[in-house]
Amino acid sequence: MLEVRRSLDRGYADHGWLKSYHTFSFADYYDPVYEEFGPLRVINEDRIKPGKGYDNQPHRDIEILTYVLAGELDHKDSLGNAAVLRPGDVQRLSAGAGVEQTEFNPSTFQEVHLLQIWIKPSAEGLEPGYEQKRFTVNEKRGRLRLVASRTGDDGSVRIQQDVRVYTGFFNAAERVEFEVGKERRAYAHVASGSIAVNETRLNAGDGVKITRPGRFALQSGRDAEILMFDLP
Repeated sequence: MLEVRRSLDRGYADHGWLKSYHTFSFADYYDPVYEEFGPLRVINEDRIKPGKGYDNQPHRDIEILTYVLAGELDHKDSLGNAAVLRPGDVQRLSAGAGVEQTEFNPSTFQEVHLLQIWIKPSAEGLEPGYEQKRFTVNEKRGRLRLVASRTGDDGSVRIQQDVRVYTGFFNAAERVEFEVGKERRAYAHVASGSIAVNETRLNAGDGVKITRPGRFALQSGRDAEILMFDLP
């Protein structure tokens, strides 16, 4: 019912300017057990050095969510979008039939720490698109705030797949229950701090697959920031 993925069991790549942990198979890292989880294809935890970044990366047929934990990230893409992402921002880039993006750390002294998430879309060859929204700490304090969904519910960004993504901050007595519906599954990823899913303690970088329906408690947080994925 709960299959824990510890931080140190993830794939790891050190490119000098980029240090990246891979929850699922990515690039030269392959794990047949953690190749994907339903449509959830990638959770990469990246740290990019000041003045460094990616240039003109091509993508297609993937929904890319970028979630900055610390620092700033400059974004440009072939659709004509240009933006700066900061903590609290959620960016959605639907690659669809094809798009290129450039991501760059503009700081001269601070690394940027981020999560990049890939979700497989409901179909191939869809029209590319872009969206970025900010969600404040107060919106996420002691609760799960919907930040991405197929229908854009509650002001979330729209992704082209039947997936709902939530984020929340939890400390001390703050607690919430998350319900996994019939014929659904979920994945929880701890971005920072520590939290328990039911009685299973998770620390920063840890994740857990939830493979059965039911209600699950997020509790006993220690300055925790968590992402929860509701998946088909």
